[in-house]
Amino acid sequence: MTNQTRRWVKSSYSGADNGNCVEIAVGETAVPVRDSKRAEQSPVIAFGREAFTAFLGSVTNNR
Repeated sequence: MTNQTRRWVKSSYSGADNGNCVEIAVGETAVPVRDSKRAEQSPVIAFGREAFTAFLGSVTNNR
């Protein structure tokens, strides 16, 4: 799937005023992540679902 055909969702923690914005694409086996400021020109990093879930758990628990 390409950047153009993915459905990207901006993180609810991305601040409009600080410019730190990330997006993930939903509905895929892996979890692609990109910089929303660069959108279509942004490199995409894909994480396995298990690794991404562990990452979110760590962030939520301030680890």
